[in-house]
Amino acid sequence: MEQPITPIMQARNITKVYPGTTALKNVDFDVLPGRVNVLIGENGAGKSTLMKILAGIEKPTKGEIFLEGKQLTLHNTREASDLGVSIIHQELNMFPDMKVSDNMFAGNEVSRLGVVVDRKEQAKNAREVLTRLQQDIDPGQMMRNLRVGQQQVVEIAKTMLQKELKVLIMDEPTSSLSKAEVEVLFKLIEDLKSQGIAIIYISHRLEEIIRIGDVVTVLRDGERVASANVPDIDVHWIIEKMVGHTTLSVEKPPYLGERQELLKAENYCLPRLGGGYTVDHVSFTLHKGEVLGIYGLMGAGRTELVESLMGLHPESSGQMVLDGEVIDKPMVCDQIARGMVLVPEDRQKDGLVQTMSIAENMMLTSIPHFTRNGLINKQASKRAVDDAMRDMQVKAADVRHLITSLSGGNQQKVVIGKCVMAKPKVFIMDEPSRGIDVGAKTDIFRLMRGFAAEGMGVIFVGSELKELISVCDRILVMSNGLLTADFSGDEITEDALVKASAAALKTGKTA
Repeated sequence: MEQPITPIMQARNITKVYPGTTALKNVDFDVLPGRVNVLIGENGAGKSTLMKILAGIEKPTKGEIFLEGKQLTLHNTREASDLGVSIIHQELNMFPDMKVSDNMFAGNEVSRLGVVVDRKEQAKNAREVLTRLQQDIDPGQMMRNLRVGQQQVVEIAKTMLQKELKVLIMDEPTSSLSKAEVEVLFKLIEDLKSQGIAIIYISHRLEEIIRIGDVVTVLRDGERVASANVPDIDVHWIIEKMVGHTTLSVEKPPYLGERQELLKAENYCLPRLGGGYTVDHVSFTLHKGEVLGIYGLMGAGRTELVESLMGLHPESSGQMVLDGEVIDKPMVCDQIARGMVLVPEDRQKDGLVQTMSIAENMMLTSIPHFTRNGLINKQASKRAVDDAMRDMQVKAADVRHLITSLSGGNQQKVVIGKCVMAKPKVFIMDEPSRGIDVGAKTDIFRLMRGFAAEGMGVIFVGSELKELISVCDRILVMSNGLLTADFSGDEITEDALVKASAAALKTGKTA
């Protein structure tokens, strides 16, 4: 009989009270060494709050933390790091205008004689770690020039520089990674486990949890509701414990063929620095009442295409016809006024203003609807915000609180609600389910189908095949900047999408 493992870290009776809400209620949590300790729950369940407490970012209102049997009182992340506890945040924590190597050593710089930062040594060490992660990222380039997935890899690499690591907290580490990068991460996790390091792993990807998890703890509404060993459970058990039932589905009507054309894009190109194209002469149509998916591997040009349609890349070329209007050089403000909105891939950087309240963020795209003679009708705007909060099912104690007071999933719902308030004709969502729990994903997918039923055209940019197949009427596939396929109805299968996503690479075609 296998002997029970002594936890390396323990949380006992952790309670955290914020003004107007209780985030955690008497939560116990054991962290086992050499294991992947999965923590799951819907958005707002208290997962990130508990992790912030264990990492020294937040102080509990009540409760105790033990590391290797000794009680801790953590005041900041430096104290936690010195004791061997590190965290990789769901939302990237970086300095965009600093080099990759400088980001990796921020707060832990290598110096000569304790005075001058040895950037050459930092770059060397950074390159060694990135090579171990099988990543061809230049330590000398600026962080802002990396794609979101690459930035996430740098965050992971940063923790590997820490000496005497005992507990590593990973909050949605794969949310921005390609399949190849996910496999590298999983190999790294196995390596860390073999060294006896405890991994605390938060993810909304249930199949991922079953694959790499060892033990699972479920939080619901700030309380611990269940724990189990992964071999003893399945996806249905996880869903039931998280939300109280096991059925999560989206009704998709049968594909009806051609509908009225809403958007036509012709020969869209986005030049690539150094030659070639990130988006290479892409043409497609979007119809009223249609959910159109765009699938492709990281670097395929999906995000850049929809950003070009919104006017975020003035160097792009091509022509679009939006609801009968010919547009050659789109600008963001004009596109919003015409009825095109975008939920961006990186909600923190591009979708929210961190210093504004929940209500102010919700109103960003719709202020003209409530303004007359330069004055905002506060009553009308408040009613609209309250309606949007209800429709999006945002969990918030007070809309006057800062947007940063919300969980990641609820922040995403605010971004979507903000776009809804602009009364769009074309609704573009770039990776809308990133960092979203299984229940919230279903809510968002049902919203997509609801928007289509109202006559909108919805573009869903995604990397999760099952999600795209379950929601979309048609799916375009991009590879290396090229549009390689346009599937509809029964043509949409995982096998067909995967083959099309590699088509340009297999033929040697370059963008």
